[in-house]
Amino acid sequence: MTMAFQQNPMNIFQVSGRAMSAQLVRMNTTASNLANAGAVSSSEAAAYRTLKPVFRTHFDAASQMATVDVEQVKTAGEAPTKRYDPGNPLADAEGNVWESAVDETRELVDMMEAARSYQNNVEVMQTAKSLITETLRLGR
Repeated sequence: MTMAFQQNPMNIFQVSGRAMSAQLVRMNTTASNLANAGAVSSSEAAAYRTLKPVFRTHFDAASQMATVDVEQVKTAGEAPTKRYDPGNPLADAEGNVWESAVDETRELVDMMEAARSYQNNVEVMQTAKSLITETLRLGR
């Protein structure tokens, strides 16, 4: 048992909760990316760009624990690709549309990693809860 847990057992729940929130943002941005895979637009500026969360780790000196937060969500990945499709109602004057460059395989891998990280934090919370419950039972 770490000193931080002995001082305040709620810290482990706060750390895991913040990590779960960060992974939820990651899952939501990945879902948005997958939903917009293959989307077309009439200009490069209006075309969908892949979103990725940027994480920041904070160390709390008082509790001796690190937590993670989403600092921001940024566009990332490759630029949209121009495709000649004069029959498309979104085509520009030259007959081109701009298609989002979402790598579906990469997004699915990101989704699986985020889901696993989320589940790991759920298990941390369940284990901490069980340990606290057992400790209380021993005290009776």
